[in-house]
Amino acid sequence: MNKTIVLLVSDPVIRRVICKALEREGYCVLEAGDIGKAVERIKECMPDLLMVRHYTETMSGHEAAKYLRSMCPGVPVLIVGGILDDDELTNREFLQRFEVFPKPFKGVLSVAVRKSETGALRQPIVPVADGLIS
Repeated sequence: MNKTIVLLVSDPVIRRVICKALEREGYCVLEAGDIGKAVERIKECMPDLLMVRHYTETMSGHEAAKYLRSMCPGVPVLIVGGILDDDELTNREFLQRFEVFPKPFKGVLSVAVRKSETGALRQPIVPVADGLIS
C-alpha cells in the first residue's frame, strides 16, 4: 500500500512540482493550497506524513504544521524550504520535533521523506550534488 502525504504548499507551481516528484516515488499525495484544504484532506484520509512549506499565505509553515498535527497526533511533519541558517526555523524544529528540509533540495527530497517517516532525521540535512550530509 502506498503511503499518503498531505502536502500544504500555497504556490501552485511549487506544489505541483513537489507533488509530481513524490508521486514518481510511489507516494499518494493529497495536495492543499491553504490550511482549509489541508484540513479537508486530513478528514478524507489520515496521512502517513504532513509536508508543509515553511510559509503559507495565511500563517507560518510552523504554525500551520502545529495546527494540522493537532488533528493527527503522532504523524510525522516535514517542513520544506526555508533558509538553512535560519535560527528560528532550526529552534522551532527542535522544540516541536518537526523535521526540517531546507532549500535547495534537488534530487534528495524523497530521501528526506523516507527518513522523516522513520524518525531518522534529528537535525536539518544539507543537500549536496551527490548525496546528503547530516
